[in-house]
Amino acid sequence: MVEELTPEEVKEKVENEEVRVVDIRPEREFERGHIPGAINVPMNRLPSEIDQHDWDGEVVVACPIGKSSVQAAKLIGSYEGVEDAERVASMEGGYDAWEYDLESGESEA
Repeated sequence: MVEELTPEEVKEKVENEEVRVVDIRPEREFERGHIPGAINVPMNRLPSEIDQHDWDGEVVVACPIGKSSVQAAKLIGSYEGVEDAERVASMEGGYDAWEYDLESGESEA
């Protein structure tokens, strides 16, 4: 079972630099606005790009409504490069539930 964090919990972890946010929305949506510091790995590219990222530490996956992020978190958690699958979570409610500021532009990763 994938843990789901509320947007409030994610915001606090982002502010404290305790988490890596993985935004699985299409690149165009990501560029319009995303959680500060998030990296963009669109869901359709995640299986082929999963080995190109460092999955150390806590990871939270974000999507539009919090459904596909659960599946993406399961995929990331099952990847052999992830030492602790319990540190991979989904953001409950997705971007629909995010009421905080967003960054715009391309990912730094």
